[in-house]
Amino acid sequence: MKNSVKAVIISGGLIMVLLVGVLVWAVAQRAESENDPKPQVLREESHVLDDGGADAVTVVEFLDFECEACAAFHPVVEELRQKYDGQITYAVRYFPLPGHVNSMDAALAVEAAAQQGEFEAMYQRLSETQAEWGEAAEPNPEAFRALAEEIGLDMAAYDEAVADPATAERVRRDKSEGTFLGVEGTPTFFVDGRMVTLTRWGDLERAIVEAQAR
Repeated sequence: MKNSVKAVIISGGLIMVLLVGVLVWAVAQRAESENDPKPQVLREESHVLDDGGADAVTVVEFLDFECEACAAFHPVVEELRQKYDGQITYAVRYFPLPGHVNSMDAALAVEAAAQQGEFEAMYQRLSETQAEWGEAAEPNPEAFRALAEEIGLDMAAYDEAVADPATAERVRRDKSEGTFLGVEGTPTFFVDGRMVTLTRWGDLERAIVEAQAR
């Protein structure tokens, strides 16, 4: 067989392999796209503290329980929750930052409490006690276990939940989705799906009022 004919056959074979490879890649990408829905600010599994109903403005906070700015903003959030009670749906999502050694353990503690219907109780206690365990040099999971006992959790179930990889995965899902949504730090708020730029204490309320007017 002449060299030129061999070259044509080999080239044709390579092209077919490339075409099949492209086709397989395209099918895989389509399947991945169908199985991986677009990032959402609020999901069915998200922890909703206040449900204002279908017509309410939705406020979602991505937070790190060890973040000092989150703790500083917490009284503002609580005031707005009271002021707009029944007018807003307020939800919290996890966004533990890598620079905080207790942020993941704190999120695990809250998620473990959530599995016993006590999300808000642990959420509030962590906000109130952050100065006692925050900004530490070493992880301190016992501090969160003590808070779990304090609010009356079933401690065997709590320990099991904290150790369960599914609990950590639940936290990571929030963090991953927040990253896709553009969250870079905490606290980050979304009002009716729009990220709020915080430069003043009143920016969150202003975003709520503007959303009500739309």
